[in-house]
Amino acid sequence: MPIISRRQFNQRLITGLSALAVPHSALAQGPDVFAIAGTGTQGTGAPLAPDAVAIRSSISNPYGVVIGPDKALYFCEVDTGLIRRISLRTNKISTIAGNGDKRFEAESRNPLQAPFNAPHEIRWDDENSLYVVERDSHCVKRIDGRSGLVTTLAGNGRAGFTGDEGSAVLSQLQRPHSIAFDSKGNLLICDLGNGRLRQVSRETGLINTIAGTDEKGETPASGPMLGTPLRGPRTLDTDRDGNAFLVLREGNAIFQLDLDSNNMKKIAGTGLQGYSGDGGDALSATFNGPKGIAYSRTDNSLYVADTENHAVRKIDLGTGLIDTVLGTGERGDGPDGRPYDCQLNRPHGVCVFERVVYVTDSENNRIRALTGVVS
Repeated sequence: MPIISRRQFNQRLITGLSALAVPHSALAQGPDVFAIAGTGTQGTGAPLAPDAVAIRSSISNPYGVVIGPDKALYFCEVDTGLIRRISLRTNKISTIAGNGDKRFEAESRNPLQAPFNAPHEIRWDDENSLYVVERDSHCVKRIDGRSGLVTTLAGNGRAGFTGDEGSAVLSQLQRPHSIAFDSKGNLLICDLGNGRLRQVSRETGLINTIAGTDEKGETPASGPMLGTPLRGPRTLDTDRDGNAFLVLREGNAIFQLDLDSNNMKKIAGTGLQGYSGDGGDALSATFNGPKGIAYSRTDNSLYVADTENHAVRKIDLGTGLIDTVLGTGERGDGPDGRPYDCQLNRPHGVCVFERVVYVTDSENNRIRALTGVVS
């Protein structure tokens, strides 16, 4: 039986009750999925009305999604360049950064007056500053948590590969797609166009390559991180124990990187394109252009947006088993309710908070909440 219906969930939001107030005993009854933002119609980036409700508002191609320090949900729209906030208590939505322009601007004193050019992902650091990776301006920006000042942290706005062992702000990136913080507070960047994973030191601000080369060859199943080719380093997440989990888009595989020993090993995917392996060993599974990934400490699992399979899959790091937890494998839009009946349209972002999995159902222009799968 479903935990709660979409109507019940929306009523909880509108009346100010938290979706996360669903008892953990109820979450164990069975999985359920429901939209929390978007009408299905692509938004234009026009200003939102005061007190706009997310489930009644049009959004545009959401990509990265995270929970902020205030326990609200934040996401970026790759087409409009806007960054939005959704209160999980009221379902109210607002724009917190972006002016809709598509150009590089090194800094701005007002986040709402700053352009963000195809933002793919956003992350918070432990000082309440928000970081934005811009694919088409080849950089990473920081919105300071105290002043609101927008500054460039890495990349000079021009595509290329320069700067290792130097200041990150003077370096060149090429179509960066994903960012995450490691257990020491260093910033990791999926420099997709350069086939590399790069690290910006928290202490010095210097940038270096820590994995990958400019080669297009196959990524071996295990070995040292540095000097090993990466087939499309698209997205990553980290845990508190010094590991990073890296999605290879063209490689159709997921690797675990030990950032202390600088070694890596494949933990999911044969490397072939397909949609198979549910219920079995993740190393024997196939993916089709996977994009987003989220590590869940609660159940020691990875949640992966298998984008071109229009599905979200769960990898149990304890058992090594993989299963689909959302989607049918076919492109579509819903319906809400049973996750295995709900079609998606190229999901990109995923995050986990309080046993709820949030998914940006990108080309349906919606954000969905999935309950009952985080054990």
